[in-house]
Amino acid sequence: MNSPVSSRDIHPGWGFSPWRVDFVPSIPRVIPSEVDFAIVGGGFTGLAAAAWLRRLAPEKSVVVLEAGSIGTGASGRTGGMVLSEAAPGDLPGLGDVLGGFTGILEKFGIECELSLPGAWEIARSGGDAAKSRIRWEDLGTLRVVREVPGGTLNPGQLVSGLARAAEGLGAEIFEGHEVESIEWGERSLLTVRRAQEADRVKISSGKILLATNAFSLGLSGTVEGMHPRLTLAALTEPLHVEQIEAIGLAEGKPFYTVDFPYLWGRVMKDNSVVWGAGLVSAPDESEIETVRTDGEESARMLATLERRVRALHPALAGVRFMLHWGGPILFRDSWTPVFDWLSSSKKNGIVLGAYAGHGVALSSYLGAWAAEALLGHRDLPSWGRV
Repeated sequence: MNSPVSSRDIHPGWGFSPWRVDFVPSIPRVIPSEVDFAIVGGGFTGLAAAAWLRRLAPEKSVVVLEAGSIGTGASGRTGGMVLSEAAPGDLPGLGDVLGGFTGILEKFGIECELSLPGAWEIARSGGDAAKSRIRWEDLGTLRVVREVPGGTLNPGQLVSGLARAAEGLGAEIFEGHEVESIEWGERSLLTVRRAQEADRVKISSGKILLATNAFSLGLSGTVEGMHPRLTLAALTEPLHVEQIEAIGLAEGKPFYTVDFPYLWGRVMKDNSVVWGAGLVSAPDESEIETVRTDGEESARMLATLERRVRALHPALAGVRFMLHWGGPILFRDSWTPVFDWLSSSKKNGIVLGAYAGHGVALSSYLGAWAAEALLGHRDLPSWGRV
């Protein structure tokens, strides 16, 4: 089983994920007072954008500002399920997400245990139950109703690989640097608070990408129709090959329900299985970081998830769970990602996020697109407008 993330990557109260982010910025640097491009957020989106900017425009300066540690948010806490479309399906002009994503990995030489055998949509009705590999009891009989392009990867390795690519190409990455406010203008001014320090620093930037997903609402002002939640997941002990075969997961394809109650999951390299279900909201939606996985609501949901899994199939009846964790996820009422120039920024700032659980490949793919838009090489899609 993969080692849990190191202590520098753990968000208080969000538990342990099975992924390890082993990137640390190589050299402590003095933060620059002026840059060409500022990327706010050190997850898949921001790191892919930073690397792509330096690849296309090596003469331009790029800085990544991460409030915590690289991969602390959704990117280091996802289940690692790779899908080919956005949450509402294929969007006009979206293009080949999986092809573009694998191209990014190849260009940057990133190894992240990517496997693309396909993914299963499962439901309690429809499909051919007799032919389905999966037959689980969960308020009805769950079975495979459709196979879609996709697969799995190791999110910790992807975060680390993108960070190394960005830094290797000359982007500067600063952990523990929280952007508190932005004054938009011909050159915008970011006010940045450094971790455990009372002072602030000011950075002047030509263009800015807000790539903080569930944490960007305050900075971007894109609050209406946005709903941050903490999604919950649990990891079993490694299962015997016979158990994996009995529950129908021997082909290594991840799965997710297209009806309710929701359930998703994937098999790990050591035959442990990730299972996910449940969304927890904060009393104030803008403060999702206050939600804890050991809080009353979260603990109840995780206990319910364990009971559900054990009841799915006799082969799972006595399974033990080794890890529990949560990760921030951002939903939009339309279910489409937010990908737009901020009106207040005079076309100097882009906000990108709200992948609604479909962001593992999509976030890097759109991060590269955002880099091209910041350079004036590409337009933004109409479906991403705020």
